[in-house]
Amino acid sequence: MVQKYQSPVRIYKYPFELVMAAYEKRFPACKMIPVFLGCEILSQSVSDDSAVHVVERRCFLAIDAPYLLKKIVGVEQVSFIQKNSLDRRSRTLSIEAHNESFSNRVLIHEHCFYSVHPDNPGWTCFEQDASLDVKSFFGFESSVEKIAMKQYTANIKKGKEVIDFYIGELLAEGLAHVPPWSSDTGAVQASEVHDGASGGTTRSGLAAGEDVSVAVGSGGRSVSSRPRLVRAGSGGSLDLGASAANIVSEIEDPAAKLDADYIQRCLGDLTPFQESKLVQLRKWLLDTHKGKIPKDAHILRFLKARDFNTEKARELLCRSLAWRKLHNVDRLLSTHEPSAVLQKYFPGGWHYHDKDGRPLYILRLGQMDVKGLVKSVGYESILRHVLSVNEEGLRLCEESTRQRGHPVTNCTCIIDLEGLSMRHLWRPGIKSLLRVIEVITANYPETMGFLLIVRAPRVFPVLWTLVSPFIDDRTREKFLIYGGKDYQGVGGLVDYIDKTFIPDFLDGDCYCGVSEGGMVPKSAYVTSSEEEVDRGWTPDGLESIYHTAYIVNDFAHEVLIQVPQKGSVITWDFDILKGDVTFTLLRCRHALVSPPHEHRMAGVAGGVGSVQFLDKRWTVGIDVSIVDPPLVCRDGDSIQGSHVTSWAGSYVLQWKFFDSAKNSFDLLSTHRSKVMYYTEVLHSEQFRGSMTSLQSSHSSFSQLSLTNTSAYSSVTHSSCPSR
Repeated sequence: MVQKYQSPVRIYKYPFELVMAAYEKRFPACKMIPVFLGCEILSQSVSDDSAVHVVERRCFLAIDAPYLLKKIVGVEQVSFIQKNSLDRRSRTLSIEAHNESFSNRVLIHEHCFYSVHPDNPGWTCFEQDASLDVKSFFGFESSVEKIAMKQYTANIKKGKEVIDFYIGELLAEGLAHVPPWSSDTGAVQASEVHDGASGGTTRSGLAAGEDVSVAVGSGGRSVSSRPRLVRAGSGGSLDLGASAANIVSEIEDPAAKLDADYIQRCLGDLTPFQESKLVQLRKWLLDTHKGKIPKDAHILRFLKARDFNTEKARELLCRSLAWRKLHNVDRLLSTHEPSAVLQKYFPGGWHYHDKDGRPLYILRLGQMDVKGLVKSVGYESILRHVLSVNEEGLRLCEESTRQRGHPVTNCTCIIDLEGLSMRHLWRPGIKSLLRVIEVITANYPETMGFLLIVRAPRVFPVLWTLVSPFIDDRTREKFLIYGGKDYQGVGGLVDYIDKTFIPDFLDGDCYCGVSEGGMVPKSAYVTSSEEEVDRGWTPDGLESIYHTAYIVNDFAHEVLIQVPQKGSVITWDFDILKGDVTFTLLRCRHALVSPPHEHRMAGVAGGVGSVQFLDKRWTVGIDVSIVDPPLVCRDGDSIQGSHVTSWAGSYVLQWKFFDSAKNSFDLLSTHRSKVMYYTEVLHSEQFRGSMTSLQSSHSSFSQLSLTNTSAYSSVTHSSCPSR
């Protein structure tokens, strides 16, 4: 596979001729680049008028690789052929380089280009691209590829530092101006170059003996004004000494090339590798999407979401662009007007910013009447309202970037869960929430700085179990969960939000104008049938995260849960699709040494109906503990629950067949149950403060099913609940 690198435009705020003089000081050896051992000139030529000077060198580089690899290869250095073509008339330097060593196994091509800045003739631009193709290398192809790209990208910014260093040396020596080429002096310079070439050591960037004069003024320093520069992606004039507050967001010339200063100022600190991927994806969009392309910050979000894998980011971004066009999302802010019900009962809104300047959004989810909103305005209106919130967030990020002078690319959100209860677990409402998460994840990646969940009640782990599978891992890492009053004081909200902006309902001093939500009156309902609301849409992948088990009389189904540390939360969500079962949470007191037993059944996908981990010879109270009494679950039940662990170790979720007709003769009894389930372990570091605030009674079993517990409690301590 060919690895490619393409840099943004790097700008030297010095004339082209002075930069060339600094470039020449790198040869024949450069003390600032230890791996550059030296070079020799192979050939050179100069045009009659001295405008064009071409030189070809062989350069030697030390191998920065593991000792074993160098021993296998048998060399300590490699050679590259470099051809420099300096055109003084057009004020450009083109550099072509390729490897000479191991060229039959590895192909490295590099192209660099120095030119005059298009908007400021007193500045110089530098562009660079390269490719690496490792065909074969003694079985170390992958290692060589990684070493080469790592070393290459590490030296990208080093190259600019070297030029800056030598420019500083020239200025310190009093050399502040090198006159441009002119036809009047060309003949003299040409003869000097040919004279110097006979010695074989002439430097290629400037002709040997070139007439270099010093313009001394104000103590030997050149004095110049700071012209304004049109930056790619900024669309407008930018004084290089000004703050980012002068940058406007609209792109005046989308085809303009990105420069490194703009990237650092408006997009943040990126590695050379990341800069390269941004330049490549942006160029691809320019080539394929004629006309308008997304803003650079938006492109960067998709790259970050896919770990700077250009192909994956491009695929995700193209789908999103098509989605935006289909639903006219670009005009959403100017066209969307939330209904009166949403304005009054949707408990969310923007509220100042966090300590880093991120726009702050407050959502009082515990005060939201999910069922009332869905029945009164419908899924689509809620989704469109949430999309407008995200579009507004992007706009506020741009505004904050201008005001603060540093990149602000994402937002912070506080979700207040006070008031959250089982009524929020209404299935159509959960489906609506999952749909919103699905759409936002696909089209607004990397827009979340932090998500601070406060006043998490006992029912929260149940809700988390339902929605967390649809949240990608990168986003999960930005979640901070506070139970009870743990959000107060050090380690709480004050770590992220200035105390003067913490809302009053969270014990702060700032008035918050966000709607308090509340119950939507039934007179506002448009849809009265829950079945109508619940019909027609299922989130993509819902079934894929759930597992199915078939449970018969003598074979329970067991799921082994490894809890890494005390305080972790085991959560579950399951539906009884057929028959009745008992559900039990158990803790193993001994290590499980025997492999699990798989009960095979005909007609079942994969052939395995259920799995058993517990040894049937184990005794309750000695080998295994019942964490909670077994719960009887009937055909059609939907159960969500959680348990905050008191010990680390092995836990087992167990479903056993429950024969409700065992005392009667029933020819139609199938003696088989079917369960669809999903489980997850939440590590304790995902929570702040006391975990007991999240612990619900009866391990957070669904309150609709708790009444069944006593019906089976009499059989819980008689024998080991194994197969």
